[in-house]
Amino acid sequence: MSEAPANAKTTVGELIRGVARQLSDAGVGFGHGTTNAHDEAAWLVLWQLGLPIDSPLDDDEPETVSHQPVSAEQQAQVAKLIEQRISTRKPAAYLTREAWLQGVPFYIDERSIVPRSFIAELLADGSIDEWLSEETRKVLDLCTGNGSLACLAAMTYPDVDVTGADISADALAVARINVDKHHLQDRVTLLQSDGMSLLGDGWDLVLCNPPYVNADSMSRLPDEYRAEPALALAGGADGMDFIRQLFRDLPSRMSPHAVLVLEIGNEKPFFEAAFPGLPVFWLDTSSGDEQVLLVTRQALSELNG
Repeated sequence: MSEAPANAKTTVGELIRGVARQLSDAGVGFGHGTTNAHDEAAWLVLWQLGLPIDSPLDDDEPETVSHQPVSAEQQAQVAKLIEQRISTRKPAAYLTREAWLQGVPFYIDERSIVPRSFIAELLADGSIDEWLSEETRKVLDLCTGNGSLACLAAMTYPDVDVTGADISADALAVARINVDKHHLQDRVTLLQSDGMSLLGDGWDLVLCNPPYVNADSMSRLPDEYRAEPALALAGGADGMDFIRQLFRDLPSRMSPHAVLVLEIGNEKPFFEAAFPGLPVFWLDTSSGDEQVLLVTRQALSELNG
């Protein structure tokens, strides 16, 4: 790929707009922290220039970062990063080694799925608080990946103990970096387990963003998603394999008034076909009310007869 010649008079705003055009023309895929070419360009340019990711970029305001000049050397550095993004089709977070959830930075690399769970929003806005009580003490983040939800849960609820569990030792190694990064070693425990197989009981709140992508969707994923561990995505023919086993194993491990908050992405039709009549509560997120659900221990127990 040929790199555009550097322009000594280029500003941050102009550079972002140029990078956005490159990304759009190259047909890269989004969905790992951004949803469009402009936002991804802003992320990569600001990161490479060492500027805050949330820098104001209003072109109409003369004091914003948009008007800051970018040297030829800096332009060359950005061009190299963008070439890597386009040629490898890796999510931007794998290149920057950083992802953000609810304004909190987390380390990430190819050993774990890029964190983007809508459950993070629900923790931040208190949407599930009405389901909890003063007795809520044990929180499980199942399929914890890089540990971001476990960390956010510990930050949100200072009186609980959080366990992050995952089948992948590689993912847990990344999670350890984040637990240490946020100084949560005394609050968050990390355990390797295939589902609930090696976990205890008495869980008051279970958070889970499991592998749920159905086989047909897996076969059509953009390259950016194929760069992630398939173990964290593939959920079998209808996407419900892990969830079926979880629903069988989990009720006996939950406290009497416990709830499960489960993310299923775009698989609501498959979920309802797999568990017809199961009473669940669909929770509002920035992506609508069909991505994340809440189900009680009682409902799961009745499902299993």
